[in-house]
Amino acid sequence: MDHLNSLRDAEPKPFWLDDPRRPRATPALVGGTTCDLLVVGGGYAGLWTALLAKERDPATDVVLIEGAEIGHAASGRNGGFCESSLTHGLGNGLDRWPGEIATLERLGRENLQAMEDAVERYDIDCDWERTGSLTVATEPHQVPWLAEEAETAARYGATTALLDADAVRAEIDSPTFLGGLWNKSDTAMVNPARLAWGLKRACLDLGVRVHEHTPGLSLDEHGAVVAVRTPYGRITARSVALATNAYPSLLRRHRPYTVPVYDYALMTEPLGAEQLAAVGWKNRQGWSDPANHFHYVRISADNRILWGGYDVVYRYGGRVGAENDQRPETFATLARTFFRTFPQLEGVRFSHAWGGAIDTSTRFCVFFDTSHHGKVAYAAGFTGLGVGATRFGAEVMLDLLAGARTERTSLELVRRKPLPFPPEPVRSIGIGLTQRSLTRSDRNEGRRDLWLRTLDRLGLGFGS
Repeated sequence: MDHLNSLRDAEPKPFWLDDPRRPRATPALVGGTTCDLLVVGGGYAGLWTALLAKERDPATDVVLIEGAEIGHAASGRNGGFCESSLTHGLGNGLDRWPGEIATLERLGRENLQAMEDAVERYDIDCDWERTGSLTVATEPHQVPWLAEEAETAARYGATTALLDADAVRAEIDSPTFLGGLWNKSDTAMVNPARLAWGLKRACLDLGVRVHEHTPGLSLDEHGAVVAVRTPYGRITARSVALATNAYPSLLRRHRPYTVPVYDYALMTEPLGAEQLAAVGWKNRQGWSDPANHFHYVRISADNRILWGGYDVVYRYGGRVGAENDQRPETFATLARTFFRTFPQLEGVRFSHAWGGAIDTSTRFCVFFDTSHHGKVAYAAGFTGLGVGATRFGAEVMLDLLAGARTERTSLELVRRKPLPFPPEPVRSIGIGLTQRSLTRSDRNEGRRDLWLRTLDRLGLGFGS
């Protein structure tokens, strides 16, 4: 079957959000109100902040506002990889914070376990599976990389298994797989939308006032309080946590530190018994490859394959809009690489095709800041690995708002911000040059050209 025919019936919307159990939106906030803590943004970062604030002190009056609906953006349409890493992978963290990477890895594992405990405690039905994850080599030059990564990961406490071609194909059978590294415990697979909806229900049960279809329009300080204007009134709060991520921050001075980039994915129809047998996958790990233009792949609870990644697209000026959520040329590329990877699944069709914006920073992971004399805290820049790290980000924001000196707030990761992106048109030119160099690196056995080496020396180090 021509790979384009596999896309013929694909619904142009995220699979996870196309769910009959999607909860009804809470009413918009009409009129003004006051609270102790206002959370702006109803993705994972905002939801965890509201939930943890109530866990720390049930008497705290918490309001959460969301401009659209809970989980409608990256939190509801991502791949569902919930990783322990707080630094977009051990390699990135080791390059940037070698002196505290052991602490960051420990805190990341503690954070992942705390998420798993919360899923159980609040009875969140989100198909949580602690499968670990595989990194697979699909080019000969990538095989030695896995051995190096295994040695480094073991040094910092990971439980890994280095797999040769036969062993990795015994896990997931693809003729393109030349080796693999299985990190056995540091990743859980999850239904991302149901996780967001479950967190929303938990927040409501604890007394958080959640208002959807209520965008924050502006933020101002008035003495001991901060006021956020909405279309229907003003919210006055003692503290504000900003968790808008890919969307423009209410604080203009924070906007140069992130850019929105578009990521795309496909979901197959459910595989039948013979098709499942043809690929194996009994241990249900998510997997990715180490190329710059990489794929991320996982199997769902109903045995569909999510196939995402490869292209990352930046729009001039950082425009974010629904018109960018569909990109047929990327879907065609993804379909072609899917059947090259799994030729035994010839005839499978894709049921859903979607995309959307994620936020990235120049250091490829979350950063933090405060403003308005410590009454406002901010976390952003999760760069596609925020399913787990957002909970840690929520803890940090609450620590910062409380003025508490904790192990988290003492980290250089928390105390220092990344370099900002330059203004347009330099930003678009630089991103375009970087993307071309990354493509060239993939075609040249991973060797990094002068442009990429210069970025590395500047601490920008784009590895993917």
